Amino acid sequence: MTTSLPTSRAALPQLAARARQVAASPVREILALTARPEVISFAGGLPAPELFDAQGLREAYDRVLAERPRQVLQYSTTEGDPELRAAIAARLTSRGLATEPAGLLVTGGSQQGLSLLATALLEPGDAVLVENPTYLAALQCFGFAGARVVPVPTDAGGVDPQALEELVVRERPKLLYLVPNFQNPTGRTMSAERRRAVADVAGRHGLWIAEDDPYGELRFEGAHEPHLAAAEEAADRTVLLGSFSKVLAPGMRLGFLRAPAHLLRACVIAKQAADLHTSTVDQAAAARYLADRDLDAHLARVRDAYSARRDALVAGLPAALPAGSTWNRPEGGMFVWVRLPDGHDATETLKAAVAHDVAFVPGAPFFAADPDHAALRMSFTAHTPEEIGEGLTRLARAF
Repeated sequence: MTTSLPTSRAALPQLAARARQVAASPVREILALTARPEVISFAGGLPAPELFDAQGLREAYDRVLAERPRQVLQYSTTEGDPELRAAIAARLTSRGLATEPAGLLVTGGSQQGLSLLATALLEPGDAVLVENPTYLAALQCFGFAGARVVPVPTDAGGVDPQALEELVVRERPKLLYLVPNFQNPTGRTMSAERRRAVADVAGRHGLWIAEDDPYGELRFEGAHEPHLAAAEEAADRTVLLGSFSKVLAPGMRLGFLRAPAHLLRACVIAKQAADLHTSTVDQAAAARYLADRDLDAHLARVRDAYSARRDALVAGLPAALPAGSTWNRPEGGMFVWVRLPDGHDATETLKAAVAHDVAFVPGAPFFAADPDHAALRMSFTAHTPEEIGEGLTRLARAF
């Protein structure tokens, strides 16, 4: 009888450096911690589920599955459903941005559009300029691409044009990433004057602009601001990212990317390597919904509800927050940006808030540099005005 000796086992290779260096999203982690139904959460940027047009979407799915099951359950082209692209092009054109269906790529939400853009444009070490603070998942995306993220100073009107130009000259960035309408996390909107200044800088110095616009159709008041992509100086160097997550349903994971032809082609190839194409049946149902239903009438109901919820949140903040706190009143979107008085730490406050069954998102993770630990983001869309009032009462107890 022989006894086999244990064999030594070599250690596995490490994960890629980008996987080791890019942290998990604190927002997603907070959502997991606050998933208990008794928690009133101002944390996630979630649309109100009771406002989804579930019946209209069900009818759209039923119709395409009844009429074209062999087509909508099959593989399809990478670029996307022709009817959906035509509908998107028509909506953009009606909002002042002339668009042809051939200039669009349907994506798995606007987040995938950003990832494809990073794949097509960025080499490790390339500089990317971002607002400070900015959308957290964009920081993750650029981190995975190995980009060098450089923050641009901002104020209530958006990026500072003079600071932007100085950074462009010094850093020679390849891309400027912006959320001009009802920005995540601050809720602010870039003024038309600032948009013209940004387009001018991009035109004179030669850089791409990523215009991320998931919230643009959620304006409650004030005048619509033109797309950066519509500016003559920036038309040939702006990529527009759009989403159906905030206007139809995020579970459908539908978005789009509009770009100049040569960059669009590179993004199509990147998408072929990523997932071949976006869900055929979801695209077909969205196209059917847009043909059969009045999306603008649906959005009017959503905007009315969100406007009332924003008002409830803003009206209740003085009694809920410490004296000396400040906040804004966005004209649309989903977020209010709050700053606590000096000496307060929003991350530490969150621990007390969760103990009182209420939550928000600390602002520090949204900063590419020099985080403001007294800042926090509050989303007003997922709860009724009555629930918002109760949540603010709990928040006051936490303070």
